[in-house]
Amino acid sequence: MTGDGGSQWNWGLVEPGELARIVVVSPHFDDAAMGAGHVIASHPGTAVLTVFAGRPPAYPPVPSEWDAAGGFGPGDDVVAVRRQEDLHAMAVLGAEAVWLDFSDHQYLAPADRPTPDDVAPALESALRGAGATAVFLPMGLGNPDHVVAHEAGLLVRERMGDLAWFCYEDQGYKHIPGLLAWRVGTLLRALRWPTPAIVPHGVDEERKWKAIYAYRSQIPPLEHQHVLRERRAHHVPEQFWRLAPPPPGWERLARFE
Repeated sequence: MTGDGGSQWNWGLVEPGELARIVVVSPHFDDAAMGAGHVIASHPGTAVLTVFAGRPPAYPPVPSEWDAAGGFGPGDDVVAVRRQEDLHAMAVLGAEAVWLDFSDHQYLAPADRPTPDDVAPALESALRGAGATAVFLPMGLGNPDHVVAHEAGLLVRERMGDLAWFCYEDQGYKHIPGLLAWRVGTLLRALRWPTPAIVPHGVDEERKWKAIYAYRSQIPPLEHQHVLRERRAHHVPEQFWRLAPPPPGWERLARFE
């Protein structure tokens, strides 16, 4: 590697002005609180933009395993309940809820699910409308909706490169063996340079978990499928990755030389 890249002692720091207006992109209603709750709570007025917040064309006659675990039965308007839960959680965190109208993949046949190209225009419009200075995307791990939200965000980044762009780690999926490392590798090879960032924030575990538990219908399946109790008991940290070019001369890192 060549080039000194500036002072190494400043690597990872985030300028306060970059965080003047944060928008956290959340695939589902609970993901931002789980993966970036401390940052959201530390920056009042942050907007949490939930991509898959829309009602489906029709709910299945038999609720999905996830919805049934949350207490829903045939005919229940799941999205209406979860939107109210989201408003409650955002009030706890001091954040603004913004919803896009795409439907959760569990309600749609594979051919009917939105693609990153479908989502990107609506996401871009919402980010511009929110006056974002910094955008936090999910890493896009494990769940199809997380992947679409991540990839749509990367498409928007190509058009809004003047903003500060970060990724947060999807708390429900980051511990799947090798998955986070794979995502970091794909971002690096694509010359997006994921680098752990020192994002200013406080740590208020009680407040974060109060927000998470506002998603009452999500708690039973999260405890069953995503070891929620263990995550809380052992204070799984939040980690943020900046997407920005590296110092000049470091390009060969992308070839893993």
